[in-house]
Amino acid sequence: MVNPKVGLSMLYCLGKPFKKMTEQLLAVKTKYVEIVDDGFHTLNKRRVAVLKDIANSHGLEYTVHAPFADINIASLSKPMLRAMLKRLEQSIVHASALDSHVWVFHPGMKTGISSFYPNMDWLQNMETVKTLLQIARENDLKIAIENVPEPFPFLMKSVEDFARFYAGLGENMGMVLDVGHANLNRQIESFLETFSNRIVHMHLSDNDGKHDQHLGIGHGTIDWDRVLGSIKKMPYGEIIIVESVERVEESVARIEQLLA
Repeated sequence: MVNPKVGLSMLYCLGKPFKKMTEQLLAVKTKYVEIVDDGFHTLNKRRVAVLKDIANSHGLEYTVHAPFADINIASLSKPMLRAMLKRLEQSIVHASALDSHVWVFHPGMKTGISSFYPNMDWLQNMETVKTLLQIARENDLKIAIENVPEPFPFLMKSVEDFARFYAGLGENMGMVLDVGHANLNRQIESFLETFSNRIVHMHLSDNDGKHDQHLGIGHGTIDWDRVLGSIKKMPYGEIIIVESVERVEESVARIEQLLA
């Protein structure tokens, strides 16, 4: 049986300055850590150097979550899209410099003018993904797209959305299964069954089934015995990132226990 590798996301301290985040990083008890390239933790060359030093001295390996605040890869505004692509390209370059296992990004979303241009945001989403794939290849980096939560107007939230996406993509790219997000549309098992050969990365957190709360594992409505049991039956040996923003150490320990 292939065993997944458990890590944690630094999302739980995104509201703290970068220096405080790195202090937390020095104390983590997992080998795998996801850096969130946004807010106070936005990456630059100096911060990449700091993170590489910590990785080398503490035996850490990184994944990177792309910026997501004010980012819409399906935007129909060409000036805005150019600015966002420049930002995302910078993130890919920094993730590559960190030897990131994967760069996680969100699909695009509908806007107030989407109804006037039927299907155009979907087509732009596809075009931008292909552009990001090309940038990633140039930087020798694996990227993967994440299922995103209700009720936000993202274009890709359901199993059906992702099936349509992969049918039209025409290129090989993995997906990031966010179990907490999938819980909001009651599709955890369906995602696992439908995309078992596509999933290359996972995010785990709990919620009440209505809101994307990033609760500690076992403090929401998700049946973790069932979910982890299903994951253990898959040929999945990649990284599972605990993305809780509370009870972080407890949540990591719970997932490790259930996977044992």
